[in-house]
Amino acid sequence: MRIKNFTDVTATKIDNDQARGISARVVIGREDGAENFCMRVFQLAPGGCTPKHAHAWEHEIFVHEGDGGIFGNGAWHPFLRGTVVLVEADEEHQIRNSGTETLTFVCLVPSTAPEL
Repeated sequence: MRIKNFTDVTATKIDNDQARGISARVVIGREDGAENFCMRVFQLAPGGCTPKHAHAWEHEIFVHEGDGGIFGNGAWHPFLRGTVVLVEADEEHQIRNSGTETLTFVCLVPSTAPEL
C-alpha cells in the first residue's frame, strides 16, 4: 500500500500556445508499482486550459474543486465541483477553467497511456 498527499508530488508546469496555466502531477503511476492505471491530478489556473486533443484510450475525470467546462461531442459542457466525466477513446476533448478559483480534477488513464 502507498499513501501520500498529492501536494508532496512535484508538479509539472505546462504553459504554451496550446495549453495554459496547468500544474500536473502523476500521483500514482509506474514508479508506485501501479500495473493497471495511472492517477493524475491537474490544477488549472483561472483562464487555464488543456490542449484540444484525442487519444486511443478512455479516461475518467473527477472534478474536485472549481468550475469550468469540457469540450466533447462538438460542444462545450459546463461543470461544477463533484462532476464526473467519461471521455471515450478517440473522442476530441479539452478542459478549461472558466471560474475565478483554481480548478482541480483527477484523471485516471490506463497504465499503457503516457503518464503525462
